[in-house]
Amino acid sequence: MRTQKRDLSERAFQKGYRAGISGRNKENCPHDEGEIRQQWLTGWRVGRTDNWDGYTGVSGIHRMELH
Repeated sequence: MRTQKRDLSERAFQKGYRAGISGRNKENCPHDEGEIRQQWLTGWRVGRTDNWDGYTGVSGIHRMELH
């Protein structure tokens, strides 16, 4: 559990992915810093693509583990 808290870029990617898969706007990014914001936006883009490809619900969560 502590490893997840330390790895902010991975957490940012996962949270961005969840935002993207649920269809939220990328303007909702909570980060202002460069690298962490970029990771969140990358996760958001992957999540949006998976949403468009039909990976929603449980299949989206399983797909998130692959990235």
